[in-house]
Amino acid sequence: MKFLGSISALHRIAASIAMAVALALTPSLAAAQDDPAAQSVSASADSTAAADPTLDPALAADGSTAEAAPGAGAYVPMKPTEGKGMPVAGGYDVQDQFTQIGHFARGLHFWLFWIMVAISVFVLALMLYVMVRFRKSANPVPNKTSHNTFIEVVWTVVPALILLGIAIPSITLLAKQYETPPKDAITIKAIGYQWYWGYAYPDNGDFEVVSNMLTKEEAEANGEPHQLAVDNRMVVPVGVPIRLQVTGADVIHSFAVPSLWFKLDAVPGRLNEKLLQIDEPGVYYGQCSELCGARHGYMPIAVEALPMAQYNAWVLAQGGKVAGAEEEGVEADPKAAPLQQPESAIPGAPGAGAPPVTDDTTT
Repeated sequence: MKFLGSISALHRIAASIAMAVALALTPSLAAAQDDPAAQSVSASADSTAAADPTLDPALAADGSTAEAAPGAGAYVPMKPTEGKGMPVAGGYDVQDQFTQIGHFARGLHFWLFWIMVAISVFVLALMLYVMVRFRKSANPVPNKTSHNTFIEVVWTVVPALILLGIAIPSITLLAKQYETPPKDAITIKAIGYQWYWGYAYPDNGDFEVVSNMLTKEEAEANGEPHQLAVDNRMVVPVGVPIRLQVTGADVIHSFAVPSLWFKLDAVPGRLNEKLLQIDEPGVYYGQCSELCGARHGYMPIAVEALPMAQYNAWVLAQGGKVAGAEEEGVEADPKAAPLQQPESAIPGAPGAGAPPVTDDTTT
């Protein structure tokens, strides 16, 4: 692993030198925008628009900055709440849940825990009783009782009833986890790439936002946890059903957010979907939980849940569409970013609509 990390570090250093030389020798081709603050950002993004088929995918998916999307500096993400939707130092329990199914599952988790404690204490008490009551010094003549019908019935029926009591809520939880989203659910698609996430919004104009991990310095500056903070979050509405579809562009990934009790594999060529409905606004962090390659540990997930009005404004600010927006007078939030271009911050990286590419000449 240290050897792979050294290779990755050399790649990043080489990429940084190459980018600096390219920017120094190549004039900016970016078009002027209405927002002056976004012009310098769009210049960098436009210089990376052309994908290089010989680019190392690990290098292309390396951490990004605000330059990954024109106008990213104009969009002010929601500030996360310490301890909410994220792991905490010294934590020994599952994270607090913010979905109905999460509350149900966490309650079942506690219930099963205390059942296990009770059974363990009972078995330990029986063992201690047998060790003391039937020790050799107290029973020089062994008891020759071979069986007891009442005890045999009890130790058969009671465990069966316990298993039945556990099975009913467990099957209920399984059914809830695969409940079909309603017809009016908002469809959002998460695509796993090596090694970053893309979020598409087919119900809102089918635009896509690419999400790369922030550096430690960028995360700390934003007040977010390191290795969980990203440049572009998956923004969703709160309190409404979401049809979250998950797929992979190259290898198997897994979209997992512990505080939402959500985990679904992203399989290439297959579209998996589950119902997601978040109870309250906030920022909820997760990670890819399927070993997907060298940079598996560097493709975090950040879900930002907003009230519907703010979500609609964010969609319009991305260049998307909201049904009935003109009739209802919904306008884009001027603080939100303009359309985020689905390009990586690394020169020559593939766009969000295409999987990473490798050099066909390599073996």
